[in-house]
Amino acid sequence: MRVFIVGGGGREHALAWGVSRSPRLDKLYAYPGNAGIAECAEIPPLPGDEIGTLVDFARGAAIDLTIVGPEAPLDAGIVDEFSRAGLTIFGPTQAAARLESSKAFAKQLMASVGVPSAQFGVFDDFNAAWNYGTTHRLPLVVKADGLAGGKGALICETPAKLEKALDAMLHTGAFGLAGKTVVIEEFLQGEEVSLFVLADGSGGTCVLASAQDYKRIGEGDTGPNTGGMGAYSPVGVVNDELVEHVMRSVVEPTLKGMAAAGAPFAGMLYAGLMLTQDGPRVIEFNCRFGDPETQAIVPRVADDLLMLIYAAATGHLPVRQVNLTKKKAACVVLASEGYPGRIQTGHEITGIGPDDYVSVVFHSGTKVSEGKTVTDGGRVLGVTGMGATIRAAVHNAYMRAERIHFKGKILRRDIAWRELDRSKGSSG
Repeated sequence: MRVFIVGGGGREHALAWGVSRSPRLDKLYAYPGNAGIAECAEIPPLPGDEIGTLVDFARGAAIDLTIVGPEAPLDAGIVDEFSRAGLTIFGPTQAAARLESSKAFAKQLMASVGVPSAQFGVFDDFNAAWNYGTTHRLPLVVKADGLAGGKGALICETPAKLEKALDAMLHTGAFGLAGKTVVIEEFLQGEEVSLFVLADGSGGTCVLASAQDYKRIGEGDTGPNTGGMGAYSPVGVVNDELVEHVMRSVVEPTLKGMAAAGAPFAGMLYAGLMLTQDGPRVIEFNCRFGDPETQAIVPRVADDLLMLIYAAATGHLPVRQVNLTKKKAACVVLASEGYPGRIQTGHEITGIGPDDYVSVVFHSGTKVSEGKTVTDGGRVLGVTGMGATIRAAVHNAYMRAERIHFKGKILRRDIAWRELDRSKGSSG
């Protein structure tokens, strides 16, 4: 099978790494790729990442399956264009991708089908939004309706912060078109987890895994939100009973609602959940593999990842749940100083070394320059450790991370802290 992966981050490197282990793989391409992806896939010299260019390449290279990593191409309609060209592609259509690309659409759909979520209001007018916010209990969460790279949710504990958030989105345009409409939600308290579910668009679903990521830049969940500074899988509190409950109360009604709306969902449905005292409630839906959650999940998959994705893309998911190994995994992101703000790139990276049975390095913002691997983004590498326990996995990730060097390297040193707290005095 000839496969094409669209994207160039850590998630796409993890997917390429997993797919490359399939005995059914004949040839693997990726674009735009990065220095790590180039080690397991061919990077074609394309003139750009416009959808038409990608369609032409896939057709010319006789690609059997295209896998889309990031959310932006999905929102731009890449699945629709590939499908019109008769090409098999994994991911939701532009209409179905609204579950992620429009927070307002997702909230309204959840309300219509009875999926538990936070109370909310949708606004495109500052005064109406302000009136709503000042008549509801703080803290509140103000979310940009559109895609904002994981940075479009602002927690407002005071009226001043609420006013600042609404002004940034609705007046000054700090979030561009994504913030022209806002969703204001009640602030949910509890533990945040994610459940990843494959859907084939024909009613078939398959639970992949649970994970927990760490969005804030600083230890103790402090500082601004990022695309994600680390993740681990599985999450101890996500047992079989909880998974069945989420499938029954969240995933299945959402998929039925999408089908009824004329936008059947195929691809990866990633439910961000808050485990509250009243049960799990949906924070958001994403319509693709998570980053960095994928880097903690893929090394645990015992099944043929390529064939699972192909089955979802062709409407023939054969199983209810993916077979996973017994090992646990934790990913620690190494980022550039200044992230998620202004950064410098082009710094040489040393000490990556070869992967082994307890750790693997997934490249994110890297490239090769003059024969050297250098930094090329905010999130540079994801170091995944594996072990029989989360504690062992975390230890192996940090041991490997300490051997890697580049100017301005930053990382969080408390990834999986909740799980480690739970496991104190036990086997982890």
